[in-house]
Amino acid sequence: MVSLYVTIDTEYESGFTAKHGPGSRAANFDRAIRGATPDGDVGVFHQMDVFDRHGLKAVFFVDPMPALLWGTGAVADVVEPILKRGHDVQLHLHTEWLALAGEANPLGASKGPNIKDFSFDEQCELLELATGFLMDAGAPRPIAFRAGNYGANDDTLRALAAVGIGYDSSHPPGLMDGSCEIALTADDRGPMRRHGVVEVPIGCIGDAFGGLRHAQITALSYREIVAALRHARDNGQDSFTVVSHGFELLCRQRTRINRIVANRFEKLCGKVASMKGVETATYAARPPRLAGEQEPVEVLPATPLLNGTRMIEQAVANALYG
Repeated sequence: MVSLYVTIDTEYESGFTAKHGPGSRAANFDRAIRGATPDGDVGVFHQMDVFDRHGLKAVFFVDPMPALLWGTGAVADVVEPILKRGHDVQLHLHTEWLALAGEANPLGASKGPNIKDFSFDEQCELLELATGFLMDAGAPRPIAFRAGNYGANDDTLRALAAVGIGYDSSHPPGLMDGSCEIALTADDRGPMRRHGVVEVPIGCIGDAFGGLRHAQITALSYREIVAALRHARDNGQDSFTVVSHGFELLCRQRTRINRIVANRFEKLCGKVASMKGVETATYAARPPRLAGEQEPVEVLPATPLLNGTRMIEQAVANALYG
């Protein structure tokens, strides 16, 4: 049985508030959380409707740092509906909010786009602060974390261990040129112990166009994700992590529904619900298990037909939705 962790990075958009000012909370909520459009909502609440319709559970990594500007009520507006629907809330953290906090910045003048930009002691302080905000908003104490932008380093793992958070999911083997500076490689693809926590890498597949491709709803086609899950099941893989965002079913300008991605999401949820040997899981109810001695975890090999079809689909989506 493969435990599928469908993880939704759930966050207000700091760039939007940087542009429109602290009075933009309601508009930011509609844009980044509700996913509101003239044709209907496709954000977090719509995604939960789809999950619930198919009997699936998801992990929502919620960023509580906007509480620096708006108080924990802004975070509770996100957390409470998720918990009420029976899904999992864990900790996400975008340090970009520190630059908007002014005198409320707990680190004074220290700021940076990623948690890795801070010292070990500062990271501990940020994690404790964010945990407190999340719990004040109604969430249980988190046991898992994902850095905003995947922007963690090994000090982040040490800091997580120091504050009592046992799982991290910031290492993306399919995005080795990204912001993550945890000293792991593209071959480190299964849950492993590191610096006192269990690191749970983002899922990936082989890409005929080179390297690996990360398992994100906007990055892989429906057929690629299903094939990756079958491959994981048939090769005895214990877990697989897929990433999405609260705003992921929107076009890049956040003004229209991206029908290609929205249909992919709906179709994928329906397929997962009927797949033998695959079941959605949460950190709260069934956290990932260590991968064991077999390293690296084998991924779905590059498949030119599947990968090429995705490239065509992505080109059409980009032409239609930006």
